[in-house]
Amino acid sequence: MSATTARGPANRKAGRKGRRPRYGQYALELVMIAVAVVFLFPVYALITLAMKDPRQISESPLSLPSPPTFGNFGDAWSSASLGPALLNSTVITVISLLLLIFLGSTGAYYLARRARGLGYGLYILFLLGIVLPFQLGMIPLYKLVDDLGWLGTYQGMVLFYTGIQLPFTVFLYTGFIRALPQDYAQAALIDGCNHRQAFTRIVFPLLRPITGTVIILNAVFIWNDFFTPLLYLGGSDKETVPVGIFAFVGQYVSDYGLVFAGLVLAALPILIVFVVLQRYVIKGFAGGLKG
Repeated sequence: MSATTARGPANRKAGRKGRRPRYGQYALELVMIAVAVVFLFPVYALITLAMKDPRQISESPLSLPSPPTFGNFGDAWSSASLGPALLNSTVITVISLLLLIFLGSTGAYYLARRARGLGYGLYILFLLGIVLPFQLGMIPLYKLVDDLGWLGTYQGMVLFYTGIQLPFTVFLYTGFIRALPQDYAQAALIDGCNHRQAFTRIVFPLLRPITGTVIILNAVFIWNDFFTPLLYLGGSDKETVPVGIFAFVGQYVSDYGLVFAGLVLAALPILIVFVVLQRYVIKGFAGGLKG
């Protein structure tokens, strides 16, 4: 038997083994497509119902709108007073994010560079702030805000969100800073910079990926939070989008076209922020995991 004939069965077996992973890859792709359809179906239903009149919704709620009714968005904007609610949510979210980025990054810089003693103890304290549910302190927090005279104000909400989200923000920043080489900051210190200058000029620009992650995660939580604004801002002129949508849904529950149009308008700003900054999420988590 020649060498070529002897290698024939072996080559065929190797070829079959080489083709096997393709079937697994196709199956994985089909599974991912099915998962994507499951996740996209609520978005499809939300947008479809938002562009239908009551007659189309009653006849075929999940079919494509024919013709689409874009007037629902204008009616929902005026009926639900979404303009002031969007402004209130934007002010509270932006100010809270600025404070979280400033306090979280500077605090994490100290904790990451002081791995022992006081720094380690404070880091564990922040981790406990992540584990403990904030619902345990709702009554004392409400009493504190009431004593300060900040019920129904931006200050009360900013104080609440900054305190609640700061442990998680410090946790994200600390893991990322630990993964950064210390040579950059040390070189700046040798050149005459103090620690504040070394952080603001050298370290903080390197934190761009994790800062994007911090913005997205905290913004989604603050923007979509319903219970806290209902408790602290209910009945005032500082109500946020979720509280405004809640009152709007109760008033126009029979007109689902307006209800879903209002939900689309409320979700659109935070969706835009997520699309713009989504590439930083994986970078931020990957950098933190390395540390």
